[in-house]
Amino acid sequence: VQLQASGGGLVQAGGSLRLSCVASGSTFSSYDMGWYRQAPGKQRELVAAISSGGSTNYANSVKERFTISRDNAKNTANLQMNSLMPEDTGVYYCHVDTRDMFNRRWTYWGQGTQVTVSS
Repeated sequence: VQLQASGGGLVQAGGSLRLSCVASGSTFSSYDMGWYRQAPGKQRELVAAISSGGSTNYANSVKERFTISRDNAKNTANLQMNSLMPEDTGVYYCHVDTRDMFNRRWTYWGQGTQVTVSS
């Protein structure tokens, strides 16, 4: 599985950005998708995730501000980020979690897209 993330950039506090992740493969609908971020000097953390069935979960710090969604017809997962704050700054990574026909777990990472929020 190859992942292509896009949509990062520089935005002022209070602004919005929309990240998109396009995944290869013919079984996208079976993937659990997630967005992680890594701020300078910090560990990578889960921001939001959406299961193959559409269930979502969010880091407490982004609840009510970020929304994750998926479009299985386009093999795409999106992260709408509103009311951005400087602490949202970091490199955002798209992530896939899936299992093959032998029930072996596979995970994949995209290349990352930079989000910078200025105060």
